[in-house]
Amino acid sequence: MRLLIKSAWGSDDPTKAAFPFLHASAFAEAAHEVQIFLLGEAVSLMRAPVANAVVPVGWPPLAEALGRTIALKVAIHV
Repeated sequence: MRLLIKSAWGSDDPTKAAFPFLHASAFAEAAHEVQIFLLGEAVSLMRAPVANAVVPVGWPPLAEALGRTIALKVAIHV
């Protein structure tokens, strides 16, 4: 399956901001072709200081999830 995950959630809602990366990683691990498209406030998540500061409720820090997404070679369009 081919998927495009779009998000505009930024650091003001850490849990929602992390979902595209968590979901994309899960889909990629299940051998689906997945890409992420960030717009609006979500673009700031690609800055290391912001990614390091975002910690969603009940999930690993965004920096960890982002690293995993990148390791899985998920394309991230900003």
